[in-house]
Amino acid sequence: MSTATLISRTPLLTRVLWTDALLTGGFALVLAVAATPLADLLALPEPLIRWAGIGLLPFTAFVAYLACRPVPPRAGVWTLIAVNVLWAVDSVLLLFTGWVDPNPLGVAFVLAQALLVGAFAEFQYVGLRRA
Repeated sequence: MSTATLISRTPLLTRVLWTDALLTGGFALVLAVAATPLADLLALPEPLIRWAGIGLLPFTAFVAYLACRPVPPRAGVWTLIAVNVLWAVDSVLLLFTGWVDPNPLGVAFVLAQALLVGAFAEFQYVGLRRA
């Protein structure tokens, strides 16, 4: 790989990648395993919750791969940022599609995780810029 495709590892980027991997992995497991009670609590479709959790598992592996690299590939970090931004935007848009009708707790849940994912994208971008 050329040096143009690699970035320096910074403490901020390292911390945010590991935090993203750990929280996303935990969130994925909770969604996949507890989809039925979460669906009842949030008034969100159980298949949506379960498949979101299952879908986050390979994503978690990708984030962990980036986090454990001595020098993360720039394109990989940019991909991660793009996917996180897309997830956050799509989560908010989901509330306006009419495809779901969550209760107020469900709306708060969707918005809170969208804000957290958006914050990860922002911190990853700052970490990338510092690298």
